[in-house]
Amino acid sequence: MNKERLMQVLLGPVVSEKSTIAADMGRQFVFRVLPNATKPEIRKAVELMFDVTVEKVQVVNIKGKSKRFGTIMGRRNGVRKAYVRLAEGNDINFGAGA
Repeated sequence: MNKERLMQVLLGPVVSEKSTIAADMGRQFVFRVLPNATKPEIRKAVELMFDVTVEKVQVVNIKGKSKRFGTIMGRRNGVRKAYVRLAEGNDINFGAGA
């Protein structure tokens, strides 16, 4: 896997109440990823960017909702999220730069 591809796999962290609870309770962090990203790519990308050891990767595809805009039916974009469990003793601090 080339480094350029790995740097593009992660689109950003998901900051929500559910992802915060997952991080506190189970060392799991949630990221938005490319629609065609694979589990090995996600694992390598997280290990490369944050210098941690990844224990497990789970991926979920969320389909976009159908919405009505006046008389026009539209559809929101779908999202692919990765739940990444880190090995014992590893942590990611997103607020370190602030």
